Amino acid sequence: MPQFTTYDGTVLSYRTRGTGDPLLVLPGGPLRDAVYLGDLGGLTAHRTLVVLDPRGTGGSEAPADPAGYRCDRQVADVEAFRAHLGLDRIDLLGHSAGGTLALLYAAAHPERVRSLVLVTMRGRAVGLDTGDEEWDEAAEIFADQPWYPEARAALEAIGPDTPMPEAAAIVMPFSYGRWDEAARTHAAALDEQTNWAAQPHYHAEGAFDPEATRRALKGLTAPVLVLAGAYDGGPTPAKAAAIADCFPHAELVVQPAAGHFPWVDDAGAFLRPVAAFLDPEVRTVTVDGVRLAYRVSGPEDAPPVVLVHGRGGNSTDWTDLARELAADRRVYAPDLRGHGLSDWPGTYGFGVFRDELGGFLKALGLAGATVVGHSMGGAAAYLLAQREPELIGRLVLEEAPVFFPLDPPRGPAEPPSGPVGLDWAVVGATDAELNDPDPAWRADLSEITAPTLIVAGGRSSHLPQEQQVWMAERIQDTALVTIKGGHLVHQNRPEKFLAALREFGV
Repeated sequence: MPQFTTYDGTVLSYRTRGTGDPLLVLPGGPLRDAVYLGDLGGLTAHRTLVVLDPRGTGGSEAPADPAGYRCDRQVADVEAFRAHLGLDRIDLLGHSAGGTLALLYAAAHPERVRSLVLVTMRGRAVGLDTGDEEWDEAAEIFADQPWYPEARAALEAIGPDTPMPEAAAIVMPFSYGRWDEAARTHAAALDEQTNWAAQPHYHAEGAFDPEATRRALKGLTAPVLVLAGAYDGGPTPAKAAAIADCFPHAELVVQPAAGHFPWVDDAGAFLRPVAAFLDPEVRTVTVDGVRLAYRVSGPEDAPPVVLVHGRGGNSTDWTDLARELAADRRVYAPDLRGHGLSDWPGTYGFGVFRDELGGFLKALGLAGATVVGHSMGGAAAYLLAQREPELIGRLVLEEAPVFFPLDPPRGPAEPPSGPVGLDWAVVGATDAELNDPDPAWRADLSEITAPTLIVAGGRSSHLPQEQQVWMAERIQDTALVTIKGGHLVHQNRPEKFLAALREFGV
């Protein structure tokens, strides 16, 4: 395990795991062995986690003077950590009490912070700690659970003389979105992972100056993500919102049905907003309460082109095409709900994707853009062109379904055994509509007024090619081109696909 020596001679350890740019991670507890963080819901697939073992935990030494455990004094440990790694500016993530330390570091060294992620961090460092009434209200969320009466009675019995390990164990059922086997296993390791003797020093008198910290944070130019659990009592979502307001550039994400350890409750729901926030190529916008991730490239004043992926895809499907188009176009590529790094809310369907695409165009001021849609994304695009023609200037439909009822109809589809890049509920919802589509979706093709290019993939596509011809005959201003690339024309025949777009005026 690599080590370095911090400002007072204490030798600290850290561990490195994952791929990508480094993300410095500060565990909570306080003073809990960082092993409890695991891979943070799979974040190691996106970033290299460089996780500090705080002094007195894991492989790190205890300080000679116990006063060195105090939170504000450990800011110097983080600065020594950064210098040891040779990083001019850092992306920094802190969980719980580690978030408090990360916040104090950002206040003391704003010029060193490139981005800051605060996961379920209580707000005592900025004078926004959670009160007893808030804790009680948060605990009531679990009142219908079979374990609640006994756990609530134990919670009420906690007093000033209750040993910290015992009190922490009592609180644990209220710290997760579900008190299931995974949560119990994660919580069971708390006692052996925590330096209980040193804990009182972390929040000792003098550790915090809320007014001075809030003033310092106003000078932080780095973007900040504040992530809260909807079921957490410390911080509650409302308190997390107040904490976010302390920063000039902060985004608040409240993870549904999650507690204080959101990556344990739902790894994917935790990973998606964090990975999107940390990726400099990804931006987010909220449409009808759903957070959508998207990528953008090209000159800001160039004509806009929106690329809409198919089922099971995401914005990265368009990487090569977007690079070519960005020479003279402003290119936007969203992840539709249930896909990629966008929210997976559980509600899907072609009409839902249609409305979401319309909301995306309106939110970003892209009315009149050229829209290129593949498969499911193409269907959403032409349904939008039927309903709100003013939103789409030119329309490109690559292998879009025509909504003739499937014969034979598709039965229930079982998800693959490995990880998939979409919420599997998308498959069931869209298959049901393909089996029995709304007849108006075909009948209203004649309502499309945007100049339209239909790109068919030829006989190797699974879509009936005669239906592509049928669709072309019903849209008012249409060109049809067949490129023998199967269903994924833009990926299998990229040069020909791009040439067709350019000839069409994209």
